Amino acid sequence: MSVHSSLGDADRAAFPAFSEAEYRRRFAAVRASMQRDEVAALIVYGSRGREAVSVQYLCNFLVTAKAHLLFPIDGEPALFVQLWNHLPLARRLASIADVRWGGPHSGVTVAAELNARELAHARIGLVGDLPWYDVVAIKQRLPDAQLVNWTGKFLDHRAVKSSEELERMRHAANLTDRAMEALACEVRPGLDERELPRIVECAYLGAGATNEIHFMTATSMQRPQACVPAQYNAARIIEAGDVLITEVSAAYWGYPAQILRPYAIAEPPSTLYRQLYDLCERAFLAVTSVLRPGSTARDVVDAVQFIEDEGFSIYDDLLHGYGGGYLPPVLRTRATAHGPIPDYTFQENMTVVVQPNVITRDERAGVQLGHLMRVTSSGCESMHAYPREFKVIGA
Repeated sequence: MSVHSSLGDADRAAFPAFSEAEYRRRFAAVRASMQRDEVAALIVYGSRGREAVSVQYLCNFLVTAKAHLLFPIDGEPALFVQLWNHLPLARRLASIADVRWGGPHSGVTVAAELNARELAHARIGLVGDLPWYDVVAIKQRLPDAQLVNWTGKFLDHRAVKSSEELERMRHAANLTDRAMEALACEVRPGLDERELPRIVECAYLGAGATNEIHFMTATSMQRPQACVPAQYNAARIIEAGDVLITEVSAAYWGYPAQILRPYAIAEPPSTLYRQLYDLCERAFLAVTSVLRPGSTARDVVDAVQFIEDEGFSIYDDLLHGYGGGYLPPVLRTRATAHGPIPDYTFQENMTVVVQPNVITRDERAGVQLGHLMRVTSSGCESMHAYPREFKVIGA
């Protein structure tokens, strides 16, 4: 395997990259799984955003638009970048030697490469949400190839983090904390809610981070109209007596952190919002007290049954895997689950976001609290330093 074939000394200082040993570890582990599953090659698809990281995991290129990585069980991988003008940067960043333009149709190009490598009759694993037209193009040109969904098995490899990945995520957590500090300092009555993304992103953009998400919404604590952070900000002026509920993630080269906090604007939390926050705090502590290697998804769900028993509910996930995308497991309460509790056991160095979002049953009011956690050998630890509290700001 060629590692950092085109990443010169100057680029190594300018762009983050994992070590050669880290990539060799990943290659060996993924190929061992491929061998057990009799998969001759993977087609790993990535697009801008959360879909970028699976490609990056094996070749260091954080996808800028669309890319396909052909990863064989034997031989060298090849990266196909769809947009021609993104190719120069891809060649600088990639830790593999073979980086090409995907041509007018990347699906056709990948099929031709599989055929050239005598894999036209092989079992091929697909990773990621490949566009329909790519899958059709491959099937038409390689009718004897067996295409199988290998996304879940690939995500299993990404679930447990290495020491290098954890270091990157701690840095992302620090940068995400900066955003929360900026909100606490700058949000005040009279501020247009549409200013909130500027406050968040200005806190970390100059340090090399990028926005993963900043979901935020403000509503009156006396006349609430929102129970969960919103993906877009309303043209609304923040007022004294509002609550601001937030979900913020800054990513550092493909690895994000995530933190969720409420802020009371210029006035103490109302009785209802203090009750909601106290239930969130109780749920957060209940989950983190059972989260350790060997604990199960059922253990986590059982720990928060009191939310429903006390007449409240949740809207967002209770817990989800995180770190290079949105990962399994995704857990909710029994009453709000979208299916059966998964058969899932936590392992050391998995990273998850514990984020109870306790709401009223009429969905008019809610609070969300939590952040990124690492499963340790004896329990779990926070990857954030920002305090877990219901701050009053803008007074």
